[in-house]
Amino acid sequence: MAERIKVTVGVAGGIAAYKAVEVVRQLQDAGLNPHVVMTAAAEKFIQPLTFAAITGHKVISSLWNEDAGASGGEVSGIEHINEAQTTAALVIVPATADILARFAHGIADDFLTTMYLATTAPVIVAPAMNVVMWQHPATQANLETLRKRGVTIVEPDSGYLACGMVGGGRLAEESAIVATVAEVLAHPSAGKKLALAAGKKLGLVGETILITAGGTREAIDPVRFIGNRSSGKMGYALAAAARSRGARVILISAPTALPAPEGCELVPVTSSEEMRTAVLAKLAESKIVIMAAAVSDYRVAQAAPQKLKREGPRILQLEPTADILKEVVKQRNPDTLVIGFAAETEDVLANGRAKLVRKGADALVINDVSGNETGFDSDRNAGWFVTPETQVELSESTKVEMAERILDQAVLLRKAQSHAVAVRS
Repeated sequence: MAERIKVTVGVAGGIAAYKAVEVVRQLQDAGLNPHVVMTAAAEKFIQPLTFAAITGHKVISSLWNEDAGASGGEVSGIEHINEAQTTAALVIVPATADILARFAHGIADDFLTTMYLATTAPVIVAPAMNVVMWQHPATQANLETLRKRGVTIVEPDSGYLACGMVGGGRLAEESAIVATVAEVLAHPSAGKKLALAAGKKLGLVGETILITAGGTREAIDPVRFIGNRSSGKMGYALAAAARSRGARVILISAPTALPAPEGCELVPVTSSEEMRTAVLAKLAESKIVIMAAAVSDYRVAQAAPQKLKREGPRILQLEPTADILKEVVKQRNPDTLVIGFAAETEDVLANGRAKLVRKGADALVINDVSGNETGFDSDRNAGWFVTPETQVELSESTKVEMAERILDQAVLLRKAQSHAVAVRS
């Protein structure tokens, strides 16, 4: 029986440290022989004994601890050199902002950072941290430094974080990390970010996606407006998911309380007319358009220039706003995919399909927003992804999960569209 390839898993001190246990287990399932190195901070989140029991190897957690030898309890003054020279890959799970900074600046003040400097094996880091820390210019600069040195970055997912915020910085799926390790071991010279993640992040590298989000506001006077219940969560989840798949994302957003997804080009707007102008300005450079915003259907015909006083009943004359989706369909390039959203409260599928025909879009995501559990202002959603020929149910899930499934359908539709164009030409 062939000897299993040794890999070293470095566990840093973040709340996602417990997920490293599953990564170690999956590495074993992949036929590898994982050893574990922990920082002192990591031991605050999970005990070394857990990893020792799973791997059958003693866990290294200090340059000086006499009971921390990698094998047989033996202690060597150059143990980090031995570990560095005998491993086929160094995998950091989770890679905190602190460990990324120490790697980037060559600080070697514990076993893990010292081993990083001493190894010539491929290094894979799976970042996990608070969204603001992830977006901080210092963190992004450190990541860029590591990329240039050939370190492989397993991009974090976006979603709900342990701190209660929403955005990028959530540790990638364990299977995605293990798949990246396997790819790097198969191609040791790989020194750039790999688009893996068990297939869900494939398909959008090189694409430009325009996404609208949030609910537009139509002024009544300088302090009041006509609006809707849209929170923007669905559109923001789509933007973050598309960015994690490698797409360039243009996010045109009406007002929301959400932090901007990392790496997206945010274009803030307020009214439906501002959204229309911004969408049409970016349309020519977009290959996929997803209109997830809740655009007001009506606006006040003549907004008051000053705050209206409370002086009894008032009648507001409303006029329809521009049909942005219909304009996009008419003005798009022939190879641009257009996906709209339809929020319905009755005869959901029938009304949604009728809207698909009226608008002429390639597909429509139809939502039932009559309840409180899904749809507007909820963290969950459900619906159908409908084209003129097909209908795929999107069962109830978080909006983050639903975003991935919508993009899966968009990728399939995009491939079918590209194939049809190629056949015609």
